[in-house]
Amino acid sequence: MAQTQRMDAPMIRELRDGRKVTIRAIAEKDRAAMEVFGNSLPANDSLYLEDDFQNPDIIARLTNAAAAEHWRQFVAEAEDGSIVGYTSVRRLPGWSSHVADIYLVIGQHWRRIGLGTELAQMIFDAARDLEVAKVIVEMLEEQTDGREIFQHLGFEVEGTLRKHARDRNGALHNMLILSYHIE
Repeated sequence: MAQTQRMDAPMIRELRDGRKVTIRAIAEKDRAAMEVFGNSLPANDSLYLEDDFQNPDIIARLTNAAAAEHWRQFVAEAEDGSIVGYTSVRRLPGWSSHVADIYLVIGQHWRRIGLGTELAQMIFDAARDLEVAKVIVEMLEEQTDGREIFQHLGFEVEGTLRKHARDRNGALHNMLILSYHIE
């Protein structure tokens, strides 16, 4: 597989409510701000996230992987320097190396103003840089806001895995797999 390019130039975006964010590649220096971001997420969010954004070890893993060849991670930074969103695309290994999975988390007070769509578009561009033909996103059936974002971008539900995910309280949930084929 060819060497992939990195998209490192920060972009400033104005959201529907007039606030501005800088979308940029994650950096190791973001560890403390990512911990604050993770701890600011509503308890209900952390219940359903695959990665525990309130766990310093998880945050360290994410920020330490800033330069990983098969993974692109971006943060949305508010004008005050706080992180208000996180997204990533990771090319899968082996026979699925033409596929990448996507992850997207938006801060509670930054939802429904276009930030999710902006970050999702950034991930599409990064997936193209990773030279994948298909992107997938996994989410719990209850995550209807996230599903709306991705379906608006053209993703379709490809499958449902019954009682596949266990939340932090031990309850089982159906997991949806949404996919999009990149042209």
